[in-house]
Amino acid sequence: MRYTNTKNFQHQQQDKVGVLLTNLGTPDAPTPKALRRYLAEFLSDPRVVEVPRLLWWLILHGVILRIRPRRSAKAYATVFTDQGSPLLFHTQRQCDAVRAQLQTKGHQQLEVAFAMRYGNPSIQSALNELFAKGVRKLVVLPLYPQYSASTSASTFDAIARDFMQRRWLPDLRFVSHYHDFPPYIEAAAQQIESFWQHHGRPEKLLFSYHGIPKRYLLNGDPYHCECYKTSRLIAERLGLTENEYITSFQSRFGREEWLKPYTDETLKSLPQQGIKHVQVFCPGFSADCLETIEEIAEENKDYFLHAGGEQYHYIPALNDNPAHIDALCQLIEQNLANWQVRPDPERQLRARKIGANQ
Repeated sequence: MRYTNTKNFQHQQQDKVGVLLTNLGTPDAPTPKALRRYLAEFLSDPRVVEVPRLLWWLILHGVILRIRPRRSAKAYATVFTDQGSPLLFHTQRQCDAVRAQLQTKGHQQLEVAFAMRYGNPSIQSALNELFAKGVRKLVVLPLYPQYSASTSASTFDAIARDFMQRRWLPDLRFVSHYHDFPPYIEAAAQQIESFWQHHGRPEKLLFSYHGIPKRYLLNGDPYHCECYKTSRLIAERLGLTENEYITSFQSRFGREEWLKPYTDETLKSLPQQGIKHVQVFCPGFSADCLETIEEIAEENKDYFLHAGGEQYHYIPALNDNPAHIDALCQLIEQNLANWQVRPDPERQLRARKIGANQ
């Protein structure tokens, strides 16, 4: 087996600590060709679709990838801007803001990069960039507050597969979730309160999370419980009673049962219960993307209004909101504890004395 070596390594290069932020991913363009490539990578992940591989390969390549790319391309075309994919540029801004804030807090030698689990920039390319800069201790922070095997664990799989090919491995700390991290809860509550100052309070606040098949919950995935805990903590911080908010799940795919209640069905039913004014916040999405901009802010708004609702608002994701960046930086600093690198100006000299060429 050939292993990836450290290119152009020189002993004068100082060791560094690195941080890698990751998110789910996005196609390179809102075109059927780009969507086919992206969906093939995403839906081929056994963490995402737990179906026998041969059967799923036939379904994916024989049916889904022949139909879904064109349909998905139309949806993505409605959210792409001159800056490209919302998820991509929001994650880039988060990365830049985290880097800047950590540097102002004394972490000048810290290297910060971001990657997408599927699509570009890839995890492998981001790791190559960090290791080329001398990173020997690495914190990986997937931007999924609530743990699921289909998101956080899938990211770990990608990191592990990359490391299996590398000759020199860094020390590693992996943040699997932060669903109840107090600064994150505070940032979410402040985002909602700020929205209320301009739009008033609704009759119902809906917390909508990305769904997963119910089967995953029954097999031991803690995602469902962590979503409910996040909702409860935000609601308590806002002073809401149990009757003033709802937790629901969106973006289901396929025919099997997913986590309930479903967001779309919930919104269709609320006007019949006399609820005419709702607001929706998505605590599981660290950045706005197709699922928040197109699915929640547009598609589900239509469901609610057509069912007899009168006022509907989507509360934007935390994105690069200062309180959110502060929360992420606090989380990173907790995981940097006791990780220090000290400059060693004589390192190259000592290495050459014992035979090194560089």
